[in-house]
Formats: sequence, C-alpha cells, structure tokens
Amino acid sequence: MTGTAQDMELMDAIQTYFQGEKIEALVFILPCGLLNVVFSLWLLTDNPGNFARGVAIPFLVLGLLMGIVGTVVGYRTPIQVAMLSQAIATDPQAGAKAEAERMVKVNKAWPIYLAIWGVFGVAGLLLRFTTRSDFFQGLGIALVFFAGVGLLIDGFAERRTHPYVDVLNSTLNR
Repeated sequence: MTGTAQDMELMDAIQTYFQGEKIEALVFILPCGLLNVVFSLWLLTDNPGNFARGVAIPFLVLGLLMGIVGTVVGYRTPIQVAMLSQAIATDPQAGAKAEAERMVKVNKAWPIYLAIWGVFGVAGLLLRFTTRSDFFQGLGIALVFFAGVGLLIDGFAERRTHPYVDVLNSTLNR
C-alpha cells in the first residue's frame, strides 16, 4: 500500500470515528439530557411526593450534565476534525503520533467510567432494596437508570475507538 493510500485510510478512519462521536452526542446524549431535564421538572411540579423528588433530582442533575456534554462534544467535533486533518495533511506521521497519544489517554479512562456506572448501579440497587424511604428508593431507581444509560453510551464510544486506534498505529508502524 502506498503512503497516499495509507493517508487516505487514516483520513477515512478520522472521519468515521469523529462522525460517530458527533452523532452520538447530538442525536442521543443531548436529546436524552434535555428529556431528562423536562422529566425531572415535570416530576418536581406535578408529583409532590418524596419518591418523585428522589427520582427527579438525579434526572435534573445528570440531564443537565448530559445536555452540556452532548452540546460540547457535538459542536467541538468539527473543529477537532479540521485541526487533525490539517496536522495529517502537513505531516501524517506527526499528526498520527499526536492523535495516538491522545487516544491512549481516552482509552485509559474507560475503566474509570465503567467503575462509575457500576457504583451508580450497585448504589441504586442498594438504595432501592434496602431502604424504606420513598426518597431514597426513587433515587436508587434513577441511579440504576443512569448506570444503564452510561454503560450504553460508553459501550458504543469505547468500541468506536478500537478500529480508529488500529489505523493510527498502522500509520505509525509504516
């Protein structure tokens, strides 16, 4: 394979990886975050009980965080792609090396995220099944919900990194 063909493969991998990131952010994370906020506000205004408050608070907090993350990731991605494309066009090896180093940091974070979602899930189940408080049972159910959502989002995101990193590494090893 010629250098040009490998450079094209790298550019295709960049487009595929970042397009997936952008779509996940703008089509799933941001709308889900907004819906969570709306749901929490409805719970807080139309359901005066402690159970509803226990569900509403994490939906509000995590919905706001999801909205912010979805917006930031979705709208910064084209800038990242432009900067990375320019770096690759200028010096494919140096651009791939810098991006591979960034992706090492990204991939090191997955176990931390999985642990967070695991803690959410276990804490949620414990709250739901070991307390008598309506508030804490509602909080537990919401934590279990967000554990599942987090695992889903990060599951897709992590799997998207593998073929991308493979192409980056093949560029560096030529």
